[in-house]
Amino acid sequence: MLAGKCRCGAVRYAVPDAFLYAANCHCSGCRAATGSAFKAFAGIEREKLEITDGLDDLAFFGDDDANDTRCAACGSFLFSVVRNGVFVHVAMGSLVDAPTIRPTEHIFVGSKAAWFDITDDLPQLDELSA
Repeated sequence: MLAGKCRCGAVRYAVPDAFLYAANCHCSGCRAATGSAFKAFAGIEREKLEITDGLDDLAFFGDDDANDTRCAACGSFLFSVVRNGVFVHVAMGSLVDAPTIRPTEHIFVGSKAAWFDITDDLPQLDELSA
């Protein structure tokens, strides 16, 4: 199991190192939510992520089947509930332990920040991968 937490430590979670995919999302929503050029995330089935501390400190932006989940105390972005509530996209920066998966592509590059240059060799997709 991998450990994850918010900046202040009020919220902690555990997730198996069994992510199905990982990417860097450059869409305007992820850029606004993270305050950065892109959101590095890893996807896994929702039921596999367990909040181990701070359940009452979670803040949800959206509804049960599609939301961004943050720590209400410090505002750290922890994960997004996506794909009709079946998966979570864990913000890789909230992981304490290093996962074995690495982002394999840049998605929504068609709307990336004009001030950011992608300098790696990962595939760049204008929208979602198939």
